[in-house]
Amino acid sequence: MQDLHTYLADFVSLIFPQLCPACHASLMANEDILCTDCLYNLPFTNFHQQPDNIVAQQFWGKFNIEAAYALYYFNKGGKVQNMVHEFKYNGMHRIGNKLGNIAGKQLMQNPVFATVDYIIPVPLHKKRMKTRGYNQSACFAEGLADRLNAVIEIDNLIRTVATDTQTHRSRFARFQNMQEVFAVADTDKLAGKHILLVDDIITTGSTLEACGIELLKVPGLKLSIATIAYAE
Repeated sequence: MQDLHTYLADFVSLIFPQLCPACHASLMANEDILCTDCLYNLPFTNFHQQPDNIVAQQFWGKFNIEAAYALYYFNKGGKVQNMVHEFKYNGMHRIGNKLGNIAGKQLMQNPVFATVDYIIPVPLHKKRMKTRGYNQSACFAEGLADRLNAVIEIDNLIRTVATDTQTHRSRFARFQNMQEVFAVADTDKLAGKHILLVDDIITTGSTLEACGIELLKVPGLKLSIATIAYAE
């Protein structure tokens, strides 16, 4: 019976091949979401081993963070960009869970991240959420939570303004565009807690900065940051 199931699975994959979202190669029967080559050879940053990494440096002098991290380097036209595009725009939300698990395994090696109480994804405005159907940062958060034994807070940090795309804006314009966009719904719940704020890609850090400034208004809150990729 097992041989029959394997045969049928192979036949279905032949007719409707499952492709790796990073390199677009056909997945083998024992591969899940990412092919083996991409699983091990995408450009890891190893920032979990570097407290003063370049993501952390982006927030120096702006607000206090405990630690900052990105899983991969993001290069235009590269495999990570392919993967993120499939994740954000083509409905492949399971990629986020997979990447969250990979990132969480790394972060377990860093004692700072072991103290996280809540994981908060950067929120989408309800209009964009309705269009896309899911928040990619929340999918990433789910995978992280499985590894870090932390609780996801989906509705506590809210986006009150629907902003335009940040893609072609300068760093200053991005920061201006994100002013007074976010709010915390229940400050008492977060008081004195260690929060891991997560997003998909960090470029200038303006969105994370706006979220972080709002979160740090909560008494006693400690903040760390994690993203899927850092765009050089």
